[in-house]
Amino acid sequence: MDSLTQIVLGAACGEAVLGKKIGNKALLFGAIGGTIPDLDVYVGSWIYGNEIDAMLFHRGFMHSIVFSVLAAIVLGWLLHKLYNWGKRLDMTTRNDWISLFFWSLFTHPILDAFTPYGTQLFAPFSNYRVALNNIAVADPAYTLPFLICMIVLMFFKRTSVKRRLWLKWGVGISSAYLIFTLGNKLYVDSVFRKSLKDAEIEAVRFTNQPAIFTNLLWYAIAETETDYYVADYSLFDSKNRFLNFRKVPKQRDLNPADYDDIKGLAWFSNWYYSIYKLNENEYRYNDLRYPLLDEEDPNTSVFSFVLYENGNRLNMRPFAPKFDGMGEVLKSIWERTKGI
Repeated sequence: MDSLTQIVLGAACGEAVLGKKIGNKALLFGAIGGTIPDLDVYVGSWIYGNEIDAMLFHRGFMHSIVFSVLAAIVLGWLLHKLYNWGKRLDMTTRNDWISLFFWSLFTHPILDAFTPYGTQLFAPFSNYRVALNNIAVADPAYTLPFLICMIVLMFFKRTSVKRRLWLKWGVGISSAYLIFTLGNKLYVDSVFRKSLKDAEIEAVRFTNQPAIFTNLLWYAIAETETDYYVADYSLFDSKNRFLNFRKVPKQRDLNPADYDDIKGLAWFSNWYYSIYKLNENEYRYNDLRYPLLDEEDPNTSVFSFVLYENGNRLNMRPFAPKFDGMGEVLKSIWERTKGI
């Protein structure tokens, strides 16, 4: 999920493990642990000279169970050495620090696995991306109550019962909401299956996900033998059906058989993608797991980028949102969420 959410969750893990012993410092170290997996954005850019390789590295090994274990051992040992001296001698144990970093690191990819982007939890043994698609990468309904609880508990003494109570409220409310989104996902799946049947669309597979910032508005895509069909649905729609199906052609102006880079991008998009030639050396890649900005133009996916030939490989220009501002996005989401 977004960085703020991971910081809050990591801080909660730090508080749960070491809050009674070191107070607000546990929140800080937990927040640091919760941030570390997302540093793979910078690590990937440092390791690879190719932007495609760097993007595919994100949510890979540094978001895996193996990394959580190994990094927790190293960081736990290091922080214990640095912290355990002077007046703080024997206040904490090495296992305390290992536990703090394990839970703050491990919960990061677990939470990410609920989002559509997906997470390679089992790397390096498998590149399977776990993606439950039940919550957006940023959802204030999950984050804000959790954040408020974490801020409030900071004002109580580390041994206070109220401090533990606010921690429980924060974890409990956010977890309850996450469970709600899972139930909502199952409901929307059933609505989409019925909608495909009503529309007489013979889909070989489909996927759906909530819109950014909300769990009330959902986007879905179905694949047939020749095309894709996309639609959206709000829980406030007058009919419990996806009604506004639009056909999106399987445009593939670059063949995966000719470029391993396309194979990698196709895997990344779970094979929901299109590629349009822009000019002699440039192509637009659309990840169709995400909505179209212009319903009349199938080449306007929210998540798209320009590919270009670079030697015997492809490279990509950094992803840049194609909308004017966040206000425009929020207004569009709000108008559609109100229902049709």
